Amino acid sequence: MDATRCGLPQFERRYEAMPPGTKAELHAKFHVYRRNQVREYIVWRVLDKEVDWFILRQGRFDRLLPDADGLLRSEVFPGLWLDPEALVRGDLARVLAVVQQGIASPEHAAFVAKFQQGARK
Repeated sequence: MDATRCGLPQFERRYEAMPPGTKAELHAKFHVYRRNQVREYIVWRVLDKEVDWFILRQGRFDRLLPDADGLLRSEVFPGLWLDPEALVRGDLARVLAVVQQGIASPEHAAFVAKFQQGARK
C-alpha cells in the first residue's frame, strides 16, 4: 500500500550492521539516503558496540539521543522503540520487551488508527 495515498507521509528506514573503520562508507551513504529522503537510518556498529540512530531534519542527518529511560524512540514510526544498550550486550529479551512496550503505547495505537483510516479512503 502506498503511504501517501492514505494520508501519511512517505517514509523509509534503513538498518545496517557495519564493521569498524567504515566512516567513509557511512558518510557516502548519508548523501545517498538524504538525496532519496530516507527519514531515519539506524547503524549497529557491532564491533564498536554502538548503535547510531539518525533522523533527517532540514536536509541533514541528526543523531537521535536516548531519552531519560535510555531508549531510542522513532519520530517517524510512533511506538518503534529500541534499547541500544540491551542490543549491544545481547540482551534480546530486553530488546523484545521494549519493542512490545512501544507497540502497546498510545502513540503507536494512534499511528495505526490513522494509517488504517487512510487505507479505507
